[in-house]
Amino acid sequence: MTHRGYLGIDLGTQGMSVIFTDEALTILATGEAGYEMVPGLAAECYEQQPADWEAALQAAMGSLRQQLTDRGVEMEVLAVGLCGQMHGEVLCDDAGEVVAPARLWCDGRNEAEGHELTEALGVKCPKRMTATRWLWTIRTRPDVAARVAHLTTPSGWLAWRLTGSWNLGVGDASGMFPIDQATGSYDASRLATYDTLTAGCGRSLASLLPTVRMAGDEGGSLTAHGAAILGLPEGTPVAPAEGDQPSALAGSLIAEPGMVAMSFGTSVVANAVGDRPFQGVSQAIDHFCAPDGRPINMVWIRNGTTAMNTMVEMLAGDHGSFDAVMPQVVAAADDCGGLAALPFMDDEPGVGVSHGGTALVVGLNPDNANAGNAAKAMLAATMFNLRVGCDELEEQGFPRTEIVLSGGLVKTPALGQLLADVFNTPVTIPDGAVEGTAYGAALMAKYRKARLDGQTLSWPEHLAAHASGRPQRFTPRPDAVATLSQSYQRHRRLLEILPHLQAALQGPA
Repeated sequence: MTHRGYLGIDLGTQGMSVIFTDEALTILATGEAGYEMVPGLAAECYEQQPADWEAALQAAMGSLRQQLTDRGVEMEVLAVGLCGQMHGEVLCDDAGEVVAPARLWCDGRNEAEGHELTEALGVKCPKRMTATRWLWTIRTRPDVAARVAHLTTPSGWLAWRLTGSWNLGVGDASGMFPIDQATGSYDASRLATYDTLTAGCGRSLASLLPTVRMAGDEGGSLTAHGAAILGLPEGTPVAPAEGDQPSALAGSLIAEPGMVAMSFGTSVVANAVGDRPFQGVSQAIDHFCAPDGRPINMVWIRNGTTAMNTMVEMLAGDHGSFDAVMPQVVAAADDCGGLAALPFMDDEPGVGVSHGGTALVVGLNPDNANAGNAAKAMLAATMFNLRVGCDELEEQGFPRTEIVLSGGLVKTPALGQLLADVFNTPVTIPDGAVEGTAYGAALMAKYRKARLDGQTLSWPEHLAAHASGRPQRFTPRPDAVATLSQSYQRHRRLLEILPHLQAALQGPA
């Protein structure tokens, strides 16, 4: 039996994932393979060998094919979509050969360059942005920099190996260098400013960067080499390679301005689709683009549900369980019985917290000292930290019409009500949407094929057409909104005195 459908590829930080879907994007088979970091590097240094990604892709495809074979299914791939970990630095020479191991998004060797570029370009350039990595490479590894003719990301490199083209989706490209919303490509004025900082390099940054493509645009097609890697026919169309964040938004069917994708897990991310670029620089907000070029403002919180989980596990004790405590968290009062919490088990750059280890609960008394109040206070405080960044978007008038919730928090879906009340915004927990970067890549593959077939659906219309199931919805409750607004203002006051608490905890120098 032959199934026609789409191949989605996700080049993650720890491994490669592939999926094959039917034409309706129902997942029929999956495959995975792993790879390691380059060993022996100093702390904060994270590198991988691009050749390992290609080998893992072949292995993952072998696993996927075995699943299909076991079911008596043969696949006919109509188009390929791919995405990968954003912000990496992959350096290649004129022949396309890699000249150094790839530095990943989590590599911390260029924080100073990030601050320098933010000041020079007038837009936030975090240390993980590819352009900040390249500035560091020029200055500290001039011998390597002199050999570079192509600068790209992990997904951009994989696209080159599959198609022979140096293209990149606008979302992943925006993690390399700021995008001009008017042109849909790299900001020419800021490129000129960047080149004044690297005048001794001999090459402009623009000459090294891949061509920017929108969702549905030409991303190339499989060459003989690419066809051999995937075991597919030469000439199979490939969608523009995207970053993992834009692809995850696609997988959650997020596309319209006002929609905010929030994922609560070990860390928390809120990606808000904007109707225009953010103005100025905020320590709490990063910027990239959706696959169709719309601006995305990202608020990232390092301290996610870890503090709440730690509190729940501690209070459950040896004779309790996580599942037994969570109903108490849901049932706790909106004001957590008057408790307030600071959940900073790690540093939190977005709210100016430079040291972890200051997680605490204040306001305990005999009437409110119970597991539900304490754990809910930790969770509410995490949401408040997220709101600090989101408030800056609200101050600029960015719309927020719906929050789409995903991640570990949805294991207790009733907590979606707390989120709706904290943000005074309706919350949806999708049922039919499949969160996942590889699934987002498959959606992009289908959109590319649709464009080839002459269809004219917009990117938001394409995603909306794949909504299904019965999502859970939570509407803000006015009384709870008022109560939590007061708690939020108290949280802001606690943040102001946090440096004094940290100093007291650290003790004498």
